[in-house]
Amino acid sequence: MVLVHVQAIGGIALALCILMGLAWVVQQRTGNSGWVDAIWSYATGLVGAVAAVWPFEDGTPERRVLVATLALLWSVRLGTHIARRAAAGIDDPRYANYARQWGAAAPRRMFLFLQSQALVSVPLPFAIFLAAHAPEPGLRLQDYIGAFIILVAIAGEGLADQQLRRFKLSPCNHGLVCDMGLWRWSRHPNYFFEWLGWLAYPVIALAPGYAWGWASLAAPAIMYWILVHVTGIPPLEEQMLKSRGDLYRDYQARTNAFFPWPP
Repeated sequence: MVLVHVQAIGGIALALCILMGLAWVVQQRTGNSGWVDAIWSYATGLVGAVAAVWPFEDGTPERRVLVATLALLWSVRLGTHIARRAAAGIDDPRYANYARQWGAAAPRRMFLFLQSQALVSVPLPFAIFLAAHAPEPGLRLQDYIGAFIILVAIAGEGLADQQLRRFKLSPCNHGLVCDMGLWRWSRHPNYFFEWLGWLAYPVIALAPGYAWGWASLAAPAIMYWILVHVTGIPPLEEQMLKSRGDLYRDYQARTNAFFPWPP
């Protein structure tokens, strides 16, 4: 059992490093770093889905298929949303700022950065693997609860993205801050629902006598850390303060950063 899980971690790490190496190639060839997160989304979901259905003896076919399907639904929705922006020529300001700061060393440092991103992301597909291989017969109530959480998260994130896109498309909103719909309750509702989806895998993975299931808690913990403290909220809010100034400061003062709450 231990060897199987160690092999899964190694396979996931290798696959993510290769696919994020591909993201680096695309970013260098196109000059558009918007493709990076699109490829990351596809890569994480694909690797997780393959790990979920890999024919190990533990788990049940129904759970493996359910978990793999949920991972792919999340991946396709988020990856396609980001890919559409990249295809429209919209660069990602976070990666673009890094490239400017790194100067002539940008290609090498970007490659190393994306490889580190791949390694930090390993617990995400591994949580999908653990949920799919929980050694319990048939589908349980907590499997359906986990599926419900992911579907709510996918729908919520999709709605937040749609509301922001609609706000930006209106000429009368130019230079303003989106505070409509879900964005009235959270400054980053898309990030909140992204994190919420990763809570589903521990719900599915935790089972009596399955000590490995507790490792799935690393996925929502790491996703929260990344979104709230590293490459999510901090650089994005820094950019918004530069472009919106006091308008965004007022928005910060009345709106929760992450967890939705009345203004």
